[in-house]
Amino acid sequence: MKILGLIPARYASTRFPGKPLAPIAGKPLLEHVVERCRRARALAEVIVATDDARIAEAARRFCRVELTRDDHPSGTDRIAEVAAREPCEAVVNIQGDEPLIDPAVIDRVAAALAHAPMTTAATPVRDLAEFDNPNVVKVVVSLTGRALYFSRRTVPYLRDAATRSVKEQLAAFPFLKHIGIYGYRRETLLQLVQWPVSALEQAERLEQLRALEHDVAIGVVTVDYDSVGVDVPEDVARVEQRLKTGSL
Repeated sequence: MKILGLIPARYASTRFPGKPLAPIAGKPLLEHVVERCRRARALAEVIVATDDARIAEAARRFCRVELTRDDHPSGTDRIAEVAAREPCEAVVNIQGDEPLIDPAVIDRVAAALAHAPMTTAATPVRDLAEFDNPNVVKVVVSLTGRALYFSRRTVPYLRDAATRSVKEQLAAFPFLKHIGIYGYRRETLLQLVQWPVSALEQAERLEQLRALEHDVAIGVVTVDYDSVGVDVPEDVARVEQRLKTGSL
Protein backbone atom coordinates (compact mmCIF):
# COMPACT_ATOMS: atom_id res chain seq x y z
CA MET A 1 0.00 0.00 0.00
CA LYS A 2 1.46 3.35 -1.07
CA ILE A 3 0.85 5.81 1.78
CA LEU A 4 1.57 9.53 1.53
CA GLY A 5 2.25 11.79 4.48
CA LEU A 6 0.31 15.02 3.92
CA ILE A 7 0.85 18.11 6.06
CA PRO A 8 -1.79 20.85 5.64
CA ALA A 9 -0.37 24.28 6.38
CA ARG A 10 -2.06 27.66 6.45
CA TYR A 11 -0.71 31.10 7.27
CA ALA A 12 -3.76 32.74 8.83
CA SER A 13 -3.83 31.34 12.35
CA THR A 14 -5.89 33.53 14.67
CA ARG A 15 -3.70 32.99 17.72
CA PHE A 16 -0.39 32.71 15.86
CA PRO A 17 -0.30 34.24 12.35
CA GLY A 18 2.45 32.73 10.19
CA LYS A 19 2.87 29.82 12.58
CA PRO A 20 4.25 27.28 10.06
CA LEU A 21 7.20 29.60 9.39
CA ALA A 22 7.90 30.50 13.03
CA PRO A 23 11.58 29.81 13.79
CA ILE A 24 12.24 27.02 16.27
CA ALA A 25 15.86 26.23 17.05
CA GLY A 26 16.97 27.85 13.81
CA LYS A 27 14.42 26.20 11.50
CA PRO A 28 10.82 26.92 10.51
CA LEU A 29 8.32 24.97 12.61
CA LEU A 30 7.13 23.23 9.45
CA GLU A 31 10.61 21.91 8.68
CA HIS A 32 10.74 20.17 12.06
CA VAL A 33 7.43 18.47 11.26
CA VAL A 34 8.69 17.33 7.86
CA GLU A 35 11.90 15.94 9.37
CA ARG A 36 9.97 13.90 11.92
CA CYS A 37 7.62 12.58 9.22
CA ARG A 38 10.55 11.45 7.10
CA ARG A 39 11.69 9.21 9.93
CA ALA A 40 8.46 7.24 9.62
CA ARG A 41 9.01 4.05 7.65
CA ALA A 42 5.47 3.72 6.33
CA LEU A 43 5.34 6.92 4.27
CA ALA A 44 6.32 6.76 0.60
CA GLU A 45 6.58 10.55 0.43
CA VAL A 46 5.94 13.63 2.56
CA ILE A 47 4.08 16.55 0.98
CA VAL A 48 3.13 19.98 2.33
CA ALA A 49 -0.32 21.13 1.18
CA THR A 50 -0.84 24.89 1.34
CA ASP A 51 -2.61 27.77 -0.37
CA ASP A 52 -0.09 30.36 0.80
CA ALA A 53 2.79 31.51 -1.43
CA ARG A 54 4.97 32.41 1.57
CA ILE A 55 4.69 28.94 3.05
CA ALA A 56 5.19 27.32 -0.36
CA GLU A 57 8.35 29.31 -1.07
CA ALA A 58 9.90 28.47 2.29
CA ALA A 59 8.83 24.81 2.32
CA ARG A 60 10.18 24.06 -1.15
CA ARG A 61 13.69 24.27 0.32
CA PHE A 62 13.11 21.10 2.32
CA CYS A 63 9.98 19.36 1.01
CA ARG A 64 7.70 18.83 -1.94
CA VAL A 65 4.83 21.33 -1.92
CA GLU A 66 1.39 21.07 -3.50
CA LEU A 67 -0.60 24.28 -3.85
CA THR A 68 -4.31 24.04 -3.09
CA ARG A 69 -7.37 26.22 -3.38
CA ASP A 70 -7.78 28.93 -0.75
CA ASP A 71 -11.42 28.19 0.10
CA HIS A 72 -11.04 24.92 2.00
CA PRO A 73 -12.91 24.91 5.33
CA SER A 74 -10.47 22.48 6.97
CA GLY A 75 -7.12 20.78 6.66
CA THR A 76 -8.93 17.57 5.76
CA ASP A 77 -10.46 19.23 2.70
CA ARG A 78 -7.04 20.58 1.79
CA ILE A 79 -5.32 17.20 1.85
CA ALA A 80 -8.25 15.63 0.02
CA GLU A 81 -7.58 17.95 -2.93
CA VAL A 82 -4.00 16.69 -3.05
CA ALA A 83 -4.99 13.05 -2.55
CA ALA A 84 -7.47 13.29 -5.43
CA ARG A 85 -4.66 13.97 -7.90
CA GLU A 86 -1.96 11.75 -6.41
CA PRO A 87 -1.41 8.06 -7.23
CA CYS A 88 -1.70 6.47 -3.80
CA GLU A 89 -3.80 4.02 -1.82
CA ALA A 90 -3.86 5.93 1.47
CA VAL A 91 -2.69 9.07 3.26
CA VAL A 92 -1.77 10.10 6.78
CA ASN A 93 -2.75 13.62 7.80
CA ILE A 94 -0.07 15.04 10.11
CA GLN A 95 -0.74 18.32 11.89
CA GLY A 96 1.64 21.07 10.76
CA ASP A 97 2.04 22.46 14.27
CA GLU A 98 3.52 19.36 15.96
CA PRO A 99 7.31 19.64 15.58
CA LEU A 100 7.90 16.74 17.98
CA ILE A 101 5.52 14.22 16.41
CA ASP A 102 6.75 10.68 17.07
CA PRO A 103 7.50 8.83 13.79
CA ALA A 104 6.47 5.57 15.49
CA VAL A 105 2.96 6.97 16.00
CA ILE A 106 2.76 7.82 12.30
CA ASP A 107 3.81 4.28 11.44
CA ARG A 108 1.22 2.72 13.73
CA VAL A 109 -1.59 4.89 12.37
CA ALA A 110 -0.48 3.98 8.84
CA ALA A 111 -0.23 0.26 9.61
CA ALA A 112 -3.75 0.21 11.07
CA LEU A 113 -5.11 1.16 7.63
CA ALA A 114 -4.71 -2.47 6.66
CA HIS A 115 -7.66 -3.24 8.94
CA ALA A 116 -9.80 -0.06 8.88
CA PRO A 117 -10.70 2.59 6.28
CA MET A 118 -9.81 5.41 8.70
CA THR A 119 -7.42 5.42 11.65
CA THR A 120 -6.22 7.65 14.45
CA ALA A 121 -4.39 7.51 17.79
CA ALA A 122 -5.10 7.93 21.49
CA THR A 123 -3.14 7.94 24.71
CA PRO A 124 -4.17 7.43 28.35
CA VAL A 125 -5.30 10.55 30.23
CA ARG A 126 -2.75 11.09 33.00
CA ASP A 127 -2.92 14.82 33.70
CA LEU A 128 -5.68 15.65 36.20
CA ALA A 129 -6.19 19.02 34.50
CA GLU A 130 -7.16 17.32 31.24
CA PHE A 131 -9.98 15.27 32.74
CA ASP A 132 -12.69 17.95 32.46
CA ASN A 133 -10.98 20.12 29.84
CA PRO A 134 -13.24 20.44 26.75
CA ASN A 135 -10.18 21.21 24.61
CA VAL A 136 -8.88 17.72 25.37
CA VAL A 137 -10.99 15.36 23.29
CA LYS A 138 -11.77 11.96 24.77
CA VAL A 139 -12.42 8.79 22.78
CA VAL A 140 -14.20 5.58 23.77
CA VAL A 141 -12.93 2.48 21.99
CA SER A 142 -14.47 -0.95 21.40
CA LEU A 143 -12.86 -4.26 22.33
CA THR A 144 -11.71 -4.59 18.72
CA GLY A 145 -10.02 -1.17 18.72
CA ARG A 146 -12.69 0.78 16.84
CA ALA A 147 -13.82 4.24 17.92
CA LEU A 148 -17.27 4.24 19.49
CA TYR A 149 -17.43 7.98 20.14
CA PHE A 150 -15.33 11.12 20.48
CA SER A 151 -16.38 13.91 22.84
CA ARG A 152 -15.26 17.11 24.48
CA ARG A 153 -17.05 15.80 27.56
CA THR A 154 -15.36 13.25 29.78
CA VAL A 155 -16.65 9.89 28.57
CA PRO A 156 -17.65 7.42 29.77
CA TYR A 157 -19.54 8.69 32.81
CA LEU A 158 -18.56 6.62 35.83
CA ARG A 159 -21.88 6.25 37.59
CA ASP A 160 -20.50 4.50 40.65
CA ALA A 161 -17.48 6.77 40.94
CA ALA A 162 -18.85 10.13 39.79
CA THR A 163 -18.63 11.68 43.26
CA ARG A 164 -15.03 10.62 43.73
CA SER A 165 -12.01 12.82 43.05
CA VAL A 166 -10.60 13.13 39.53
CA LYS A 167 -7.55 11.16 40.63
CA GLU A 168 -9.74 8.32 41.83
CA GLN A 169 -11.79 8.32 38.63
CA LEU A 170 -8.66 8.16 36.51
CA ALA A 171 -7.55 5.18 38.57
CA ALA A 172 -10.94 3.51 38.16
CA PHE A 173 -11.12 3.60 34.35
CA PRO A 174 -8.60 3.90 31.46
CA PHE A 175 -9.80 7.17 29.95
CA LEU A 176 -8.29 7.88 26.53
CA LYS A 177 -7.25 11.22 25.10
CA HIS A 178 -7.50 11.59 21.35
CA ILE A 179 -4.39 12.56 19.40
CA GLY A 180 -5.13 14.52 16.23
CA ILE A 181 -3.44 12.43 13.57
CA TYR A 182 -5.50 10.58 10.97
CA GLY A 183 -4.97 7.88 8.40
CA TYR A 184 -7.37 7.46 5.50
CA ARG A 185 -7.70 5.05 2.67
CA ARG A 186 -7.86 7.29 -0.37
CA GLU A 187 -11.46 6.48 -1.34
CA THR A 188 -12.62 7.01 2.25
CA LEU A 189 -11.06 10.47 2.43
CA LEU A 190 -12.50 11.54 -0.91
CA GLN A 191 -15.97 10.38 0.16
CA LEU A 192 -15.72 11.97 3.60
CA VAL A 193 -15.23 15.49 2.29
CA GLN A 194 -18.24 15.12 -0.01
CA TRP A 195 -20.63 14.58 2.89
CA PRO A 196 -22.13 17.69 4.55
CA VAL A 197 -21.34 18.62 8.13
CA SER A 198 -23.21 16.17 10.34
CA ALA A 199 -25.34 16.88 13.41
CA LEU A 200 -22.89 15.42 15.94
CA GLU A 201 -19.97 17.12 14.20
CA GLN A 202 -21.77 20.45 14.44
CA ALA A 203 -22.66 19.89 18.10
CA GLU A 204 -19.19 18.92 19.33
CA ARG A 205 -17.18 20.73 16.65
CA LEU A 206 -15.32 17.47 15.98
CA GLU A 207 -14.85 16.60 12.33
CA GLN A 208 -14.24 12.88 12.94
CA LEU A 209 -17.85 12.49 14.12
CA ARG A 210 -18.95 12.95 10.52
CA ALA A 211 -17.23 9.67 9.71
CA LEU A 212 -18.86 7.85 12.63
CA GLU A 213 -22.32 9.15 11.72
CA HIS A 214 -21.83 7.65 8.27
CA ASP A 215 -20.73 4.31 9.76
CA VAL A 216 -17.10 4.68 8.73
CA ALA A 217 -15.07 2.46 11.04
CA ILE A 218 -12.21 4.33 12.70
CA GLY A 219 -9.39 2.17 14.01
CA VAL A 220 -7.73 3.61 17.12
CA VAL A 221 -4.16 2.75 18.09
CA THR A 222 -3.27 3.39 21.73
CA VAL A 223 0.21 4.85 22.10
CA ASP A 224 2.48 6.01 24.88
CA TYR A 225 2.90 9.47 23.37
CA ASP A 226 1.36 12.84 24.11
CA SER A 227 1.36 15.51 21.43
CA VAL A 228 3.27 18.74 21.98
CA GLY A 229 1.65 21.26 19.67
CA VAL A 230 2.47 24.90 19.01
CA ASP A 231 -0.72 26.90 19.43
CA VAL A 232 0.58 30.30 20.56
CA PRO A 233 3.99 32.05 20.35
CA GLU A 234 4.72 31.16 23.98
CA ASP A 235 4.82 27.47 23.02
CA VAL A 236 7.97 27.97 20.95
CA ALA A 237 10.23 28.24 23.99
CA ARG A 238 8.71 25.08 25.46
CA VAL A 239 9.45 23.11 22.29
CA GLU A 240 12.98 24.51 22.03
CA GLN A 241 13.65 23.43 25.59
CA ARG A 242 12.53 19.91 24.82
CA LEU A 243 14.68 19.82 21.71
CA LYS A 244 17.68 21.01 23.73
CA THR A 245 17.22 18.41 26.45
CA GLY A 246 16.25 15.64 24.06
CA SER A 247 13.01 14.97 25.95
CA LEU A 248 10.92 14.26 22.84
